[in-house]
Amino acid sequence: MAIATPLSARRVALVAALLALAALAWLKPLDQLAERYAEAGMKRAVASFATARALNAVISVVQGTEVSGSLVVGITLTPGQVLDPLNQLVEQFSTLMLAASVAFGMQLLLMKIGASWAISLVLSAAAAWLAWLVLCARPPPRWLLRGFVALLLVRFIVPLASLGSEAAYHLFMADEYQARQASLEQVDQGLLSVQGSEGSGGVWELGRQVDRLKGAIAQLKDTADRIVDDVVRIIVVFVLQTLVLPLLVMWVLLRVGRGLVTAGGEWR
Repeated sequence: MAIATPLSARRVALVAALLALAALAWLKPLDQLAERYAEAGMKRAVASFATARALNAVISVVQGTEVSGSLVVGITLTPGQVLDPLNQLVEQFSTLMLAASVAFGMQLLLMKIGASWAISLVLSAAAAWLAWLVLCARPPPRWLLRGFVALLLVRFIVPLASLGSEAAYHLFMADEYQARQASLEQVDQGLLSVQGSEGSGGVWELGRQVDRLKGAIAQLKDTADRIVDDVVRIIVVFVLQTLVLPLLVMWVLLRVGRGLVTAGGEWR
């Protein structure tokens, strides 16, 4: 069938866009960048997971700290008991960081699946067919357009979601995460302030021991409050980056794809 002439600027732009999408499927510039971002996100999640496990170990040690006196009366103090709720929070935090690490790993795997040669080949064939129909000023069959949009989503939706979430992280969340992560890595000394306070020596010695512990327990509570704040803020960062933002980007792309299918009759 002869190609309609002259070619309109709109049809030329459509053909160029289709060929560019086919080229992107093979050249993989988006995939390479998205993979680097996903790997960086996984490293952050693993680092936070390691910090949570180390913090959990320190809290467990502090919880076992006892101060006892037995010369006149038998008394046992366990200042680490104030950390029971914090210990539960840190355990949940470590579980969430492990889940975030898995989420980034799944992104990497899905990107590799989407970038397979079979999907790129079928996508390129569909793009070439659509380009020919546009050159001929013929509307594409609806099934072809739907298939092409579906292939586009399979091929590019995960890399674009990864790029979008990482861009938001660097623009709005990087400083917050780095500050909170550094803060968590420096709390060991504050938690261990009650260590070395064990002993027994009678009521008067125990009284002096308890007096010294008052400041340590107060510091424990302040440190626990700071840890809770840091943990919650880090959780917010990872929930946004691994769940909320990717789903938002995917929703936008799905809406765009639906619009492309709806406007398919005007591709001429």
